[in-house]
Amino acid sequence: MSSGMTSTPIISAVVGGTGLVGSHIVQQLISSPQTFCVNALMRRLPTGPVNDPDSKLKPLISTETSTWPATLSSTASTILFSALGSTRADSGSFEAQRKIDFDLNLAVARAAKESGVKTYVLVSTGGASSASRFPYLQMKGELEDAVIALGFDKTVILRPGLIVGGREKPRMVEQPLHYVANFFGGISGGRLKDFWAQDADVIARAAIRAGTDNSVWEGKGLEEGGKRIWTLTQADVVAVGMKQEK
Repeated sequence: MSSGMTSTPIISAVVGGTGLVGSHIVQQLISSPQTFCVNALMRRLPTGPVNDPDSKLKPLISTETSTWPATLSSTASTILFSALGSTRADSGSFEAQRKIDFDLNLAVARAAKESGVKTYVLVSTGGASSASRFPYLQMKGELEDAVIALGFDKTVILRPGLIVGGREKPRMVEQPLHYVANFFGGISGGRLKDFWAQDADVIARAAIRAGTDNSVWEGKGLEEGGKRIWTLTQADVVAVGMKQEK
């Protein structure tokens, strides 16, 4: 374990924990000896197996997502991981997608700040910018700006590229790119893949390390009014996610 890792037990909250990256965040937190409990806001229980011998996972199940902010406020969590996101196809329209990706995410983040959460970790996307001409990237950028404005003691934003891994509901438009990414990763030891596509477990590891291990912040991020902010590029995600434990 690296010396910069927080020495206090981690009481974490996770939103989006049944998704591709979120499920890895949940499992890696559960597997960490530092984690005391994982409060997971979910619409349903995970469909895949969860290795949780110490019963650290506390599923907070509700299909009424409007109740999630109040539920989070009652957990005494100190760090929130958000991998919450949808697609236009699943949501039915961009407006419906925005209600999840922006409105719900921000409502949960605001509740976290008001309830005393010190660290907020957001899995965003490469190219996110509130100034983007592309609606999806603009929405993601607006969410980043909004959560930074909340003023958590530490805000971590990850901007991965194409996320590679086994989704519960494969996105057909991404499947050819996944095959290409895995092919180049296989023949190059990852070098030809990592700069544009990252494995979900690596992204999850980067999220947890950036949120809990101060040593990976050396020379990174910035401070505004005593608040620390770090936006991880794709290269940062790979470097932190692949970092060897000391």
